[in-house]
Amino acid sequence: MQKERLDPWGDSAIDNYERLRTEFGIESLEPLLSRFKNPDRYIRRGIDFGHRDLGKILDAVDNNKPFAVMSGIKPSGVFHLGTKMTADEMIYFQSLSKKATVFYAIADVEAFNDNGLSLQESSKIAVQNVADILALGLDPERTIVYRQSEEIRVMRLATIFSKAVTNNMLRAIYGERQVGLYLSALIQAGDILMPQLAEFGGPKPVVVPVGADQDPHIRLSRDLANSYHQEFGFVPPSAIYHRLMRSLDGSTKMSKRSAATSFTLDEDPSSAAKKVLAGFTGGRPTIEEQKRIGGEADKCPIYDLYQFHFAIEDEYAKRVYDECYGGIRMCGDCKKELASIVKLYLEEHQKKRDSLMKDAQELLEKSRKTLDSMAK
Repeated sequence: MQKERLDPWGDSAIDNYERLRTEFGIESLEPLLSRFKNPDRYIRRGIDFGHRDLGKILDAVDNNKPFAVMSGIKPSGVFHLGTKMTADEMIYFQSLSKKATVFYAIADVEAFNDNGLSLQESSKIAVQNVADILALGLDPERTIVYRQSEEIRVMRLATIFSKAVTNNMLRAIYGERQVGLYLSALIQAGDILMPQLAEFGGPKPVVVPVGADQDPHIRLSRDLANSYHQEFGFVPPSAIYHRLMRSLDGSTKMSKRSAATSFTLDEDPSSAAKKVLAGFTGGRPTIEEQKRIGGEADKCPIYDLYQFHFAIEDEYAKRVYDECYGGIRMCGDCKKELASIVKLYLEEHQKKRDSLMKDAQELLEKSRKTLDSMAK
């Protein structure tokens, strides 16, 4: 049986999410669905397919106890749609309780090791990245944003964690890699576990929303939490996993590095609309065949865009799906409809984001001062 391939720094091959759950010990989300009072569309539509220890987060919500939401962005470029999914989920979990605090890491060390970006370049990109997530709805009053390279607690934890891992352990999780990427993995474990340090209120549940390809980082962080439980009291971090979108060329993962098969939130709206119009579909070879036997929305990257991002109402997403399979919706018309939605969305998002650039800079500076004062 072919194994699923998870690579947080490259291309991952996931053909069967049920098999992925079994292979890596990821729990099904279905038994927890009734506990979500107002699930977001990723949960409602099955885009979130699994979790690790998410019940701890729901317990904290139900009992009005503190918890943290932790994720980050590698400032190697502007927001793409995968980044937006993680940001949407961070915002959702923050909205569940006034006791939720977001920790948002600017992963400039990883950007240096994986993409060759200098720390100075990452610093410039980071401001726009933070403005993007503010435009999506993040509450800055309950958010701490920091750059990995400047946060001594993260670096200290990574140094401590290095004593508990061997090259063989890292190879087993990540495969053969340059030492810099192994270092980045330890730093990310520091990011994930930092919210549980004494200055942030001590041990607590932490949820990390991620794409399936990032599970290696979650497994490493959970192993380290257990290894250092006696010293720090760490609670193994929780995670919720979303499916990976298809690229516009129909491949099974939307590439983070291919401008031709995806678009970013900074893309010229007309250019993004053209990419949608040129995208691969799950349609039949002829209109006659499409009308007679219907299309295949489940194999269609255009439908993915509706389902994951641009059909906000469930009824709309279902109508697109049913009309496709029923032979009512033709691919050309479907793409034109989506292209108009994408163009308008990007125009509105970019206008809002640009108006929040100053707020993003202020949040970065405020967070830095807060963290510096805690370190004294």
